[in-house]
Order: sequence, then structure tokens, then C-alpha cells
Amino acid sequence: GAVRTRWRRRCRRSSSAPVLLGMPAEQETAARAEPVKQNVHSSVVVHPIVLLSAVDHYNRVAKNTKRRVVGMLLGQTHKGVTDVTNSYAVPFEEDERDPNIWFLDHSFHETMFAMLKKVNAREKLVGWYSTGPKIRPGDLKIDQLVRRYCAHPVMVIIDVKPKELGIPTEAYYGVEEILEGKQQQWTFTHVPCEIGATEPEEVGVEHLLRDVKDTTISTLANQVAQKLGSLKGLASRLSEVDAYLQNVLSGRLPVNHRIIYQLQDVFNLLPNLNVEELVKAFAIKTNDMMLAVYLASVIRSVVALHHLIDNKLHNKEKEMDADKEKKEEGKGEGEKKEGEAEAKKEPEKGKK
Repeated sequence: GAVRTRWRRRCRRSSSAPVLLGMPAEQETAARAEPVKQNVHSSVVVHPIVLLSAVDHYNRVAKNTKRRVVGMLLGQTHKGVTDVTNSYAVPFEEDERDPNIWFLDHSFHETMFAMLKKVNAREKLVGWYSTGPKIRPGDLKIDQLVRRYCAHPVMVIIDVKPKELGIPTEAYYGVEEILEGKQQQWTFTHVPCEIGATEPEEVGVEHLLRDVKDTTISTLANQVAQKLGSLKGLASRLSEVDAYLQNVLSGRLPVNHRIIYQLQDVFNLLPNLNVEELVKAFAIKTNDMMLAVYLASVIRSVVALHHLIDNKLHNKEKEMDADKEKKEEGKGEGEKKEGEAEAKKEPEKGKK
């Protein structure tokens, strides 16, 4: 009877939860209690301090090289939204010839995470970052290693040298993919990513940008440059949408109904410019704006002419004053010469 009860207890323990190897006791218990979810991350918000830390890490370790750097991300996840508020670098080495050969110092990570946990216990490990700038073959294995410390880690690729307009971050997380006739395998799924900041972080970023920005450029030039950059970004996004639709029509890509529905919503939100009232309203608004620009240019030219006339008058006054000074100096020199001549004549008269 005792042997049977022991055997039953072992069977219950083995069937209640899977065995997770290489994981600490607290994290193992949490991973067992949490069921496997496919859509655990709806969006990722990266804070500016994370971007600054990643750039500093890259400049210290892999500047002017083709290497990349890897680090850990800390933050919180609430209702599918992952806030990445902090990060730290981790020693990482990778073979350039064979990307499947790599080394990540997980003992260093454990020590750093334990020290940071003493400072701020709210920040938990939410994933890891890489300076990519694209996904590499060994990233799935790195993600598998990070999964030992976090059940559903997020991988954020931070482009430290962005060449295109837009956000320099891309977020992914690993999911199990099941295909017909093939074994179960892991793959990365894209997650919407954005840049967010709290009020203290916004103030700090503004102070940093004051030192970076060129103060000689006017605010109008900055606004025009920002508008131009936003228009370029819009043009690049429209070209991406056009390329995707062309690939779908040619059969190169499968139809994604979610993307098609979103594009349909975008087109439905576009205003109908064929309405006479809307065209008239646009014309009135444009005329008002152009009138203000015209008046500003006229006033500017009048002010410039006024300054020019004032400058000429001021120069004439200076010239007249200079002529008066010269005349006075000439008179003074003539009087001195006459006095000297009279002084010479007086002793001559006395001798006579």
C-alpha cells in the first residue's frame, strides 16, 4: 500500500506540470502557473533612456565595426502593453563566419538583475535588445536562453544608425508555429512598437536636444524641416503599401485580411474632395492664409525700406559731423599759425 501511494504521488506530480530545466525555482513556479499564450504582447513602448543606453553600449563596444551588441530589457507588462523603462548591457560575442556560434554571459546577467532588483523591485525582465539591424539566425537561440528567465520575452531591435525615416526600433516575440507535415518550430512575430516617455523623461530629452540642436537655425526652418520629414515618411509608407498590394496581386504574398481591413478603414476615413462646399472651404482657407503671407511680405519690405532710409540719414549726419569737426580743426590750426607769426613780429619791432 505504501509503494502504491508513493507511485500515485509521483504520477500526479509529473502529470500536473512540465519539467522546466535550467530555470530558478521562483521563475519555474511562475512559468508553470502561467499557461502558454500566443498573443501575450499587443504593443511595446520603448522609453528614451533605453535608446540612450543602447547607443552608449554600441559606441563603447562595437563602434565602426560590423558587430552588434546585446542587452537585457526591464519594465512592466500590463494588459498586453509592455513598457520598457530600463536596460543594461550584457557581454556578448558572435562568430562572424558562423552566426550560430555565439556566447552570452548569463551569469553576468543574473548578477546585474539581482543588483537592479534591490534598487527597483517593480522592474522585471521583459526581454532583450539587439542592434541588429535585422533579425539574425542565432536570435531564436538567444531568445530561447532568455526564456529561461522570462516566460514570454520581447526582442527589440534598435537601429543605432538609422538610414530611413521613422522609429529606429522593431519589436518581436517568439511563438510556436505548427505547419502541416513539419515539426513544431519557433518563429518571431512582429509587435507594434512606439516611443513613449514620462514627464521627467520628456524634460530630460528636451534639455539634451537643446545642446544638440543648432541655435543659429530659426524656429521656422525647424518647422519646415519637420514638415518635410513627416511628408517623406508618409511617402515611404505609401510606397510600402503599394509594394505590398502589388505583391498580393501578383501572388508573391498571401492575402492578409487584417491588413486589407485596415487599409479599407484608412481609405474610408479619407475626405471626399469632390464636394463643392469642401472645395469652397479649402479655397477660402487658402486665400486667407495667402493673404496673411502677402501682408507679411509687404510689411517686411516696407520695414526694410524704412531701415534703409534711416541708415542713409544716419550716415549723412555722421558725414556732416565729420565735416564740421574737420572745419573746426582747420580754424584752430589757422589761429595757432597767426598767433605764432604775431609772436615772431613783436621781438623784431623791439629791436628796431
